[in-house]
Amino acid sequence: MTAEEIWESAQRALIAGDAPALDRLLQDYAALFRDNRPPAYDSGGLAPNYAGADARAIIARNHKFDSWDEADQFFATRNLPDSPVARFEAAVDAIVRGEIKALDGLLRQDPELVRARSLRRHRATLLHYTAANGVEDFRQKTPPNIVPIAAMLLDAGAEVDAAAKIYGDGAKTLGLAVTSIHPLRAGVIEPLADVLLAWGAAVEGWPDRSIINDCLANGRQFGAEVMARHGARIDLEGAAGLGRLDLVQQLFDTVPDAQKTRGFAWACEYGRTPVAAYFLDHGFDITTRLPHQHGTGLHWAAYTAQVDTVKLLLDRGAPLDTRDEEFDGKALDWAQHARKETTDPAKREQFDRVIKMLKGDL
Repeated sequence: MTAEEIWESAQRALIAGDAPALDRLLQDYAALFRDNRPPAYDSGGLAPNYAGADARAIIARNHKFDSWDEADQFFATRNLPDSPVARFEAAVDAIVRGEIKALDGLLRQDPELVRARSLRRHRATLLHYTAANGVEDFRQKTPPNIVPIAAMLLDAGAEVDAAAKIYGDGAKTLGLAVTSIHPLRAGVIEPLADVLLAWGAAVEGWPDRSIINDCLANGRQFGAEVMARHGARIDLEGAAGLGRLDLVQQLFDTVPDAQKTRGFAWACEYGRTPVAAYFLDHGFDITTRLPHQHGTGLHWAAYTAQVDTVKLLLDRGAPLDTRDEEFDGKALDWAQHARKETTDPAKREQFDRVIKMLKGDL
């Protein structure tokens, strides 16, 4: 078999829960699995995790079960014709494939499906799957008709604020949707949020966290802006990431340093140059290590090609030789890496300018 055929066979075995088939592939092509990155389930999406070379453990992990025994019981029940588990799984497949007619038929046959929950550890409802976030990686997809699909589920009786055990307890569909990359790429974050909010979704996705800050921490600037328009709570951190200098000025002296650190990170990452300047004018240390990889503001501004913000930071004396604590890279390394991953010509031009600035050529 070719490498492509091996990867395709492995994906099929993993999704089907076929441990013997996956085990044979892992044994016969050990070098391929050891030395190469598996392709994504879909273009630009997530990829299977084959780490560990134990087929049963791999299947359990990728299907969100804590053990093979749990996974094995699930597959046995799923394979029973017309079992509740089989009907639920068929409905999930219809959602992620955008098969709205098939989903409608399943809901008509079994109206209780809309309130059922997955047997996986996340205990998601069908509505949670419309967010394409935190469920099985191979099901994190957003078909173009996901908004009418969500509306159909809600009209059939789905609980809009049902909580799942995704990223901890209490995850709701709205919070998952606006922090997910897949609805963003499909261009449906705002209409999906509108539908959920129209059906009474609480503006905050988690009970103890800011939905705006969660969006910013996940690189979802647009999601943060959408939720701000819908009246979500904005603290200093959120105000900085949204570019709300007026709120930053009001809140700056009232919050702990940790919140200022996160706020400066988002101001740099999202190119909120006046906000970043305000932080620096009011004593924020430009060399401060920021969340995640513990780079500096220059790292984050360089990584997202924020030309004006990079210029501000360089003018204010941001050190060029500081390395982050996870990848041991300088801001220039971050910019060069991000440029390689960028396909948008306009964004590449921005990266080129940033790279020249960091090299001292501009």
